Amino acid sequence: MNTRRSLLQFLGGSLAASFVPWRALADGSTASSEDFFIFVHASGGWDVMLSTDPRNTRTGLIEPPHSGNMTKTGIRLWTDAPLGDGNSSFQLVQPKGSNIVFGPAIGNLSNYASRMTLFNGLAMNTVSHPDGTIFAATGRHLAGGRVPASSVDTIIASELGTSQLLPLVSIRFPSYAVDGIDPRAIPLKVDSIGAIGKVLTRSTKYSTVATRDAVTMMLSAEAKDLAKEAFYPEPQANFGLQLDALRGILSGNLKDAFTDATLKAKYPSFAYTGTSQAVGAINAAFALEAMQRNISRCLSFAFSGFDTHTDNYDDHATSQQDMFDTIAELVKQLDSTPHPTKTGKKLADHTHILIVSEFCRTPQINLLGGRDHYPNNSAIIISPKFKGNTVIGSSDKDQLLPTAARTFASGARAPAPPDILSTLLSSAGIEPSTFVRDGEIMKEILV
Repeated sequence: MNTRRSLLQFLGGSLAASFVPWRALADGSTASSEDFFIFVHASGGWDVMLSTDPRNTRTGLIEPPHSGNMTKTGIRLWTDAPLGDGNSSFQLVQPKGSNIVFGPAIGNLSNYASRMTLFNGLAMNTVSHPDGTIFAATGRHLAGGRVPASSVDTIIASELGTSQLLPLVSIRFPSYAVDGIDPRAIPLKVDSIGAIGKVLTRSTKYSTVATRDAVTMMLSAEAKDLAKEAFYPEPQANFGLQLDALRGILSGNLKDAFTDATLKAKYPSFAYTGTSQAVGAINAAFALEAMQRNISRCLSFAFSGFDTHTDNYDDHATSQQDMFDTIAELVKQLDSTPHPTKTGKKLADHTHILIVSEFCRTPQINLLGGRDHYPNNSAIIISPKFKGNTVIGSSDKDQLLPTAARTFASGARAPAPPDILSTLLSSAGIEPSTFVRDGEIMKEILV
């Protein structure tokens, strides 16, 4: 024991000489929350005419989706609306009692219109995939190719999730940590959930789970004892926290939360095969599992397949429907899953979902039967802290461009990603101006 303590004292003294204590640990405390956050990126730029900002008539530049330019087979909410030239577009989808009108690709997510805050006519001011992606996630445009601000998921993980084992798990989502982020909340960025499971798997040839658990528990206790005696307690306290986290990661069956087979068996209602978004279904199932186990504060993941410049509607409508169906199933599961720490509450009572893309697609069809990049957009929030059955912003009827639909402090203008991010951070009790430079809180949509 004395040898071990001497080693720890030596390590603590060496670390103290160069360690700059993180502000969240300056008083020995860590931030905590009982809310969870899910961030979804529709990667590639979705066609909002099919779902969130529908157009079914020829007006201005708009060539709507119709039977002559798309494959409508399998789009469940599609009902023909004749265009007068032998082609048929779709009838608008408006759930009973809803203020929100959808296109048919919204799929099962239309069942949750009463809980949805929909943003239309977002001013993206870019048609670049990297720039639009960063703008949607951080509220700032790229600066000379550099990401200038932290993404919203990283901000929330830093402010509310540092007590979690894995504050933020990011699966192909544009998660970035810049200045002001707690090092413990640096995103765990992976290409797939299975990659994490492989890393956590440990051989039992030389040591057992019980042995590793006992060693890390002892080292953690020693580090905490040293922190009580040290002139600079922060290094030892952080060392103890790291050992506690290591113990949690390597003990028990945590790795099972990161295997496709386990997730599929536990959450069979997601569509894991036969859809364009089967990978997204695995990610949604993992989000549920991580929240149930209370190991992550933020879960971020992407759906792909929306960058369609040729024969746009061979699969774009299906890809959107599959994505929205997956999110609808996620919401359904949240409604029935108990909260891990709040007795009598469901996860849905304390879970907040943001769905974004980097921009939308042109109102006109190009010569290849596809749609290109366009500086308009939509976004969706499903959260108990936001007013449901609500639409903010709009696009004009002729060209599908953002309109100055809301009066901000600077005057009438279209809403933009910084406004959405600022409002979401404010709803979580985080001061937006600390992290988001340009956004304004839209208080009228908060509960």
